[in-house]
Order: sequence, then structure tokens, then C-alpha cells
Amino acid sequence: MIRPEPMKHDPVTPSTDRAPDLVRVQTGALVIIAFAVVLFLLVQARFMLITLAIAIIVFSLTSDFINFVSRAKIGRVGIPNWLASLVAVILIAAGMLTLTSILLSQINTVLFTTLSYAERAPSAIASLLSWLGPDSEDAIYNAMNAIEVSGYLRSAAGQAGNLMQGTVLVILFVTFLFAERIWFRSKLENFIGDTANAERVTKIITSIIHRVNYYILVKTLISAATGAMIFLLASFFNLDLAVAIGVMTFVLNFIPNVGSIIATLLIAIVAHVQLGDATTTGLIFGIAGIVQFVNGNIIDPSLMGRALRLSSFGIIISLAFWGAVWGIPGMFLSVPIMVMLMVVCSHVPALRPIAILLSRAGLPDTERSLDETAQRDLFKQR
Repeated sequence: MIRPEPMKHDPVTPSTDRAPDLVRVQTGALVIIAFAVVLFLLVQARFMLITLAIAIIVFSLTSDFINFVSRAKIGRVGIPNWLASLVAVILIAAGMLTLTSILLSQINTVLFTTLSYAERAPSAIASLLSWLGPDSEDAIYNAMNAIEVSGYLRSAAGQAGNLMQGTVLVILFVTFLFAERIWFRSKLENFIGDTANAERVTKIITSIIHRVNYYILVKTLISAATGAMIFLLASFFNLDLAVAIGVMTFVLNFIPNVGSIIATLLIAIVAHVQLGDATTTGLIFGIAGIVQFVNGNIIDPSLMGRALRLSSFGIIISLAFWGAVWGIPGMFLSVPIMVMLMVVCSHVPALRPIAILLSRAGLPDTERSLDETAQRDLFKQR
């Protein structure tokens, strides 16, 4: 009887499934470390980075106009590029210094008036919530009375003092950006080393500039109209801080979503502290709320158009993140940074889902068409 040979087993080889997992863990750890380092640098260099970001926005707002002026001719004589840039820098410096002086004067007015209202403000604010009961009113009064207003005002005055320093630094940055503007395209081509890719990067940068410029221009018009209406409302009821409230409304409306709410509460609190009449305060609050709602939710979206309709949830996330990193200036810059991120991600295939999430209704048509044009150009070269 022939016995069957025993089955031979292959030697057990070590599994290679752990290698991809290890690579993913290492990649994730590197991403977390890089994010932490970038976040640390953003916080530590916040003053310089904020002024640089504002300078880039101011530069982008005026660069197209300077290009138009430099191409214009007076008779047969053209305007030199250096002369157009010099005039632009002078006008920008004068405008920014003027706006900063106006804003500082209104801030000083608000701080000085707040000191005079500090004694009656707790009782006035507590009376607004008297419908909750006497115990709640007393608790709110004690809480408001425990706030050291003078300490907060000194801190606010110190922060306002940095505003002029930041303005001067922004002007210096803008001056150097204009000086480097002429050689930017040649530097970009030499840096990338490919004319086609340099042209694509130029289109992306141009798209970012046009979108941010359009957003800022529309937001400026809407904020100016809202501030003027709130100023007229405060003047009609003879509020002491009518001009300051109008200016603060104009500034606060650049903060998405939250700014209009703060501006509406601001005029209501000032009205109730000064007038002490709940009915009048409710009327002022209602009119200001209607003005903010119409301008912010009807006129603003219609002027922004579909290309700039960002995700509301994305705006809140961007507002919270940049507010935590850069404070109040980060709140003002949150939407321009979000627009820039959406445009860049829309042109990177791996990051395209992020661009879709940041937009309200998917990838904007202009970005899709721009990216398809770049892909066709690349296919023709191949």
C-alpha cells in the first residue's frame, strides 16, 4: 500500500500589508506637525502677516487701474509706468492715513462717551431684560456692574494705537509691491521654468485678484450704504454717537454674518442707555435690523453674483479660525482668504473637493471654464 506523501507547506512570509499603513501614519503625522508649525508662525508673526495681507489686497485693488493708466496716452506722449506707480502710492498713502485718522477719532469718541455712560449702563441694560423677573434683573445688574470698564477701555485704546503703526507698514509694503510689479511676470517664468505653466499660474492669480477685488468693492458699497442709513437713523433720534455708530457700522459690516448683528445691537444699546425708553429702543432696533437684513440678505447676494456665493458654513468656519488666529483683523480677512483658497483648490485636481465644499452650489462656472481651458492648452502641447 502506497502511502500519500505529506503536504508541503510554504514557509510563512512576513505580511507586507503593514507597509502602506505605516506610510499613511507617517504622512498623517507629518501633516499634523506641518500644520502645527504653520499655525505657530501665523500666531507669532500675526502683526506682520496681517499688514502684508492687507497690503496685497490694497495692491490688487489698484494694480489694474495702474495698468490702465500706464497704457493711456496724452496726445502722443505715454504716461511712464514709474510715474503712474508713484502717483498711486501717494494717493494710497494719503487715503489710508486719512481713513485711519477718521477711524481713530471715532474710536476715541466712543471710548470717551463710554466712560460717561459707564455708571448708568448696567441699570439700563438690566432693565431691557426685566421681563425675566426681578431676580434675573438683579443678577444681570450685578454682573454688568462687576465689569471693569476702565480696564477694557485702556486695552482698547492700546489696540487702537497700533492701528497707525499698521497703516504705515501697509504703505511700505504696497510701495515695494509696486516697485516689483514690472518684473513679476518674468520672475514667475524663470521660477517655474515653463511658459505654459507660468501662464496658467498667472491666470489663477488674475482670477483671485478679480474675485477679491469684486468682493471688496461690492462689500464697500453695501457697507457704506448701510452705515449712511444707520447714521440717518441715529441722527433722527438725536443719539450722541450718530457719526461714530455710522462709521462703526460701515467697518463691522466687513465681518461676515457676525458684524451686522454686532452693529445692530450696538445702536440698540446706545439708544437705550441714552434715551432709557424701551419702546423707542425696540423701534430703533427693528429699523436697524430691517436695514441690515435687506442690504445683507437681498441686495448683497444679488450684486455678488453666483461666482462669489460662498458656502455659509464655510464662511463661519473661516471666520472662527482666522478670528482665533489673528483676532478682529482675521475676521475682516476671512472671506478674501477663503476666496483665494477656493480658487487655488479648484485648479488642483486632488483639492477639487475642497473647492466644491467652499462654494455654495458646487464649483463656480468661471473656475470650471478656466480650468478646462488650461487643460486643453496642456493637451495641445502634448
